[in-house]
Amino acid sequence: MSIADIFKDEVVTKAIVRDVELPYGAGKLALITLDNGFDHTKPTTFGPGGLAELDAAIDSVASRDDIVAVGVTGKPFIFAVGADLKGIPLIQDRADALQIGRLGHDVFRRLGELDVPTFAYYNGAAMGGGVEVGLHCTYRTVSKGVPAFSLPEAFLGLVPGWGGTYLLPHLIGAEKALKVVIDNPMANNRVMKGEQVFDLGIADAIFDTADFLEESLSWTARVLKGDVEVERPEVDKGKGWDDAVAMAGFVLEGKLHGAAPSFVRALDLVRQAKDRTRDEGFAAEDEALADLIMSDELRAGLYAFDLVQKRAKRPAGAPDKSLARKVSKVGVVGAGLMAGQLALLFAQRLEVPVVMTDLDQERLDRGVAYAHGEVDKLLAKGRVHGDKASRLKSLISGSLTKDAFADADFVIEAVFEEMSVKQQVFAEVEAVVSPECVLATNTSSLSVSEMAEKLQHPERVVGFHFFNPVAVLPLLEIVRADKTDDVTLATAFGVGKQLKKSSVLVKDAPAFVVNRILLRLLAEIIGAVQEGTPVETAERAAQPLGLPMSPFMLLGLVGPAIALHVNETLHEAFPERFPVSEKFRKFVASGKKSVYLPDFSLDPEALEIFEGGADPSTEAQVLDRAMRGLAEEIRLMLDEGVVAAPEDIDLCLILGAGYPFHLGGITPYLDRTGISSRTGNRFLAPGVAQVG
Repeated sequence: MSIADIFKDEVVTKAIVRDVELPYGAGKLALITLDNGFDHTKPTTFGPGGLAELDAAIDSVASRDDIVAVGVTGKPFIFAVGADLKGIPLIQDRADALQIGRLGHDVFRRLGELDVPTFAYYNGAAMGGGVEVGLHCTYRTVSKGVPAFSLPEAFLGLVPGWGGTYLLPHLIGAEKALKVVIDNPMANNRVMKGEQVFDLGIADAIFDTADFLEESLSWTARVLKGDVEVERPEVDKGKGWDDAVAMAGFVLEGKLHGAAPSFVRALDLVRQAKDRTRDEGFAAEDEALADLIMSDELRAGLYAFDLVQKRAKRPAGAPDKSLARKVSKVGVVGAGLMAGQLALLFAQRLEVPVVMTDLDQERLDRGVAYAHGEVDKLLAKGRVHGDKASRLKSLISGSLTKDAFADADFVIEAVFEEMSVKQQVFAEVEAVVSPECVLATNTSSLSVSEMAEKLQHPERVVGFHFFNPVAVLPLLEIVRADKTDDVTLATAFGVGKQLKKSSVLVKDAPAFVVNRILLRLLAEIIGAVQEGTPVETAERAAQPLGLPMSPFMLLGLVGPAIALHVNETLHEAFPERFPVSEKFRKFVASGKKSVYLPDFSLDPEALEIFEGGADPSTEAQVLDRAMRGLAEEIRLMLDEGVVAAPEDIDLCLILGAGYPFHLGGITPYLDRTGISSRTGNRFLAPGVAQVG
C-alpha cells in the first residue's frame, strides 16, 4: 500500500500564496495561507497531500527575485494543528513510517533555507506540526488570542519529529523546551496561550487578535528595514542544558517509570540535540518517528485520542436529545465540599440559580461561602471579570428548607453514602418539587434503583456520578436505574453537555465503572499484602503501567474510609472477588489517611498494620494477579451490560481515573500482553489499538 493509499481520506490543506506590499516601503512579501477549505470546526492538518501543497507553494516563491520575505499564516482561528493522524493506524511497514518523518522535514526545512527571511504568524491554534512549521521560519509572531499552542506528540505516543526536539531547545534553551516537549504533555496534554508562547521566547512579538495580521506585517517591515532588532538570549549549551535534561529525566522516571517510550525518546532527542548538527538532529527524529509509529503504545494512544475526541461526544445509548427538558433552576442537597463544588459548577456552566440546603445554618453558610470563595479565586486569577463574579455569587444561595426547590427543574443530592439517608432525602424532595423535576444522585456505589423504589415517580431518578475534583476531571457516569425514563435520561445528558463533561451511559450496577475497576485493582493489591507481600513491593508492582499514581497513593487520594465503604458495597454484591481485608479494616480504624508521610516516605506505623502473612508475592506476580483480576472484572461487566462496549470502559478510565493514553485505557494493554486471551477472549479486534 502506497503512502497516497494510506492517507486516501486526507482532508488536504491548501497553501494559498498571495503577494502583500509591506508598509514603510519595505517591499513585497509572499504570504502563504494554510487553509483546508473548512471553518474552524475542522482544523488544518498536514498529511502527504498537504505537505505536497506547501512544497509546491515554496517552489513558487523560491525562484522569485521580486520578494523580500515569505510569511506563513492560517485560516481564521486556526494556524495548523499538526499531522493528519488518520492514516497512521494503517501503516504496517517501517519504511512507510520513515517516509512520513522525512517528508515533513524535507518540506518544512525549506522555510529556513530560502534566500529571503521567513515569518510565521501564529494567528490561532497551533499544535504539533503546526508549531514546528513555524519553528523552521526565521521569525515568529503570535496572537494574544491563541487559545491552544502545544507539542502534544509524546502524550499520544510520538515525538515532535518534524524539527521540534532539535529547533525548540536551540531557540529557547533546553529547560524551557522541555516544558513544552515533556512537562506539558505529561500534565494531561496541557496547552499554552499566546502570551505564554511569547514569554517563553518562542515568538518574537505578540499582537492583539483584532488586528493581528496587520500588526505582524507592520512589524515584519520594520524588522526588514532594520528599525526593529530581534534579540534572543544566548542558549546555554553546556551544564545548563545537561542539568535541564537530567531534571526532566528524574521527574519522568518518577511519574512514568519508563512505561511510555515516547517520552523517553523525546527526552533523548533533546539531550543529544545539544551536540548534533541540524541534519543529524532531523535524521534522528525521522528514526524515532519510524520506531514509534510502529509501536503498540502509539496505536493505543491514537485509539484513546479517538475515544476522547469522538466517542465521548456521541455517548453510546444516549436517548434523542430532543426529549431533554430545559433546566432553569438547580437544587443541591447538602453543603459539604462535594456539594459546594457541584453548586459552583452548575452556576458557572448553566448560569441559572442554584440553591443549596443542609440541616443546620452553620454547615449551610460554610457550603455557600466555599462556593463564593472559589468564585473570588477565579476573579483574582483573572479567569472571570468583576461583573461575572458578582453574578455567579448571586446565583448561589442557601436554604434550610427544601421548599426552595419548589420551582427547580433538576435537584442533585450529595449527602452521606447511606441508603436510608438518600431515600429519605429523595422522599422529602419529591414532596415539594414538580412532577417533571429530575432527581439526580451523586452516589459513588449505591444502587440508584433502590434509592428510587419508594418514590411516587421513580422514573425521574438518575445517577449523576462526578469525579473529584469536580472542576478538573471530565467524566460523568450517567446511571440509568431500572425505571429511569428516556426524558429523564435525555435531560441528564443535556445537562452533562452544558456542564462540559463527557458523559458515559452506565447500567445501575454496584460501583458502576471506574470505582468498580479501581477497587478490583486495589482488592488484588491489598489481597497480596494481606498474604504477606510487603507494601513497598505491592506499590512497585504497577509501575510498568505508567499509571498516574501507585495503588496506595490512589488509596490516600480517594480516602481509606471511602474506599472501604465502596469495597464493602462490592463485597456485598460479589463477595468472592471483593474480599474485605482485615488489615485494611484495621488501617481505616487507625484513622490514618495514607501509608505515606508528608515527605512521601512510607509511614512505619502504617507498614506495621499491614505486616504479617506467610505467602508473599514478587512484583511480577502482583502485577499479573492484578491484571488478571481486571480482565475478569471487565469481562463480567461487559456480560452484565454495565456499558455498551469495551471502548466505554477505556473512556471511563481515561477521563475519570487519568489512565494514560499509551495504555489506551486498559483493554488494549490486556490484549497486547495476552492477559485477556489467557482469561477468555480479546476485548478488541486484532489491529485495534495495536500494530497488526
